[in-house]
Amino acid sequence: MEALLMFPALFLLIFLGFPVAFSLMSVAFVFGVMTFDLAAFFQFTQKIEDVATNFVLAAVPLFVFMGAMLERSGIAESLFDAVHLWTRRLPGGLAVGTVVMCIIFAASTGVIGATETVVGLLAIPAMMRFNYRNSLISGTICAGGSLGTIIPPSVVVVVLGPIANVSIGDLMVGMIIPGLILSALYVLYILAYCLIDKDAGPRVPPSADDPDLATKLAITLKALLPPMLMIVAVLGSIMGGIAAPTEAAALGALGSILLTLLYRRFTLATFGEALVKTLTVTSMIMLILLAGSLFTGVFAATGGMMVMTDLLNSVNLGPWGMIFLFLGMVFIAGFFLEWISILLIFVPLFMPFVNSAGFDPLWFSMLILIMIQTSYLTPPMAPAIFYLRGIAPPEMTLQQMYWGVVPFILLQVVVMVVVMLFPETVTWLPDQLLGFK
Repeated sequence: MEALLMFPALFLLIFLGFPVAFSLMSVAFVFGVMTFDLAAFFQFTQKIEDVATNFVLAAVPLFVFMGAMLERSGIAESLFDAVHLWTRRLPGGLAVGTVVMCIIFAASTGVIGATETVVGLLAIPAMMRFNYRNSLISGTICAGGSLGTIIPPSVVVVVLGPIANVSIGDLMVGMIIPGLILSALYVLYILAYCLIDKDAGPRVPPSADDPDLATKLAITLKALLPPMLMIVAVLGSIMGGIAAPTEAAALGALGSILLTLLYRRFTLATFGEALVKTLTVTSMIMLILLAGSLFTGVFAATGGMMVMTDLLNSVNLGPWGMIFLFLGMVFIAGFFLEWISILLIFVPLFMPFVNSAGFDPLWFSMLILIMIQTSYLTPPMAPAIFYLRGIAPPEMTLQQMYWGVVPFILLQVVVMVVVMLFPETVTWLPDQLLGFK
């Protein structure tokens, strides 16, 4: 029972304002020494070595660098203009184009937050200029920016794979269909909403400066083809079994440099900023990874898993009741914890029970990803809204942002139900590729 006290102690430190990594380490140290005395230090050393020698995690800085390089190179502006050439005549066309842009940029960066910030800075002024409703602008930017959670490649998946003991390649391939379903629902909702309420997202009127078809195709090919080739190279090499995720990440990092050279946006200053961003983000991720590994190691060693098993058996929720309980815990934790903290604290505890109940770990991992994305949008803490507040003009109120994300949260719940009822949406494509290989 002593192991369960680790969680109240952890959340107390977090609520008092201590950084998550140091909170995890402190609780692990105190409970480890209390239980095992000085022998705990041998366990800590082993955990540090395990994290430091996990070659799969080498993909993290490479994907972060890829996103940072594209974020600072100005490539997003060309993509934004090219996408909106084709969508702006539609009802809510600027918002539809913004979702498409978020899909492309999420598939190029793999970093949550980068997509919302970069696309938001471009899309908000454009939509406000044509009098789009602030709630629609807010919901579109927040929901589109959060697609980086389930659009491959994703740093979240690189971290989740080793924790859940699931192939990163299978996770990235398994994300494709749920990610496309969710993106399509976003687009359909915007089109339907703006058809019903034409003032919410007015069509952009024609102008004398509109390019002809040949010019539009040329602009689109120039802006979209190189990034799409990079995306295909990264994901295609993983899906085809040609490269491991770490090797594919290296290919993407190289591709991001080549793209900045191709678009003549490469400067030493841009390269230096990308390196600093990579170092900062990677250091944060790796420190929390180490802290989470220490915490879960002490929890398991002090008999925490046996206590949890006894509790679940005594409550007698059944397999599906257990799944709903786990997802509910992730949803609530998303109100005040970053995604990496959620993965490190909860997933190592959940997976043994999921496996013993006979559920597919790949399928359950996808449910975790969708739930993290849902909590990422859900008020009152909604990290997506805090990102948006940092770049939004004063006339966009917090209340408008809250109302704007509600329809998109409901769409995510729909996708969650679809994935629950039809596990093949996650497992079919990885199975097909495995058979192909």
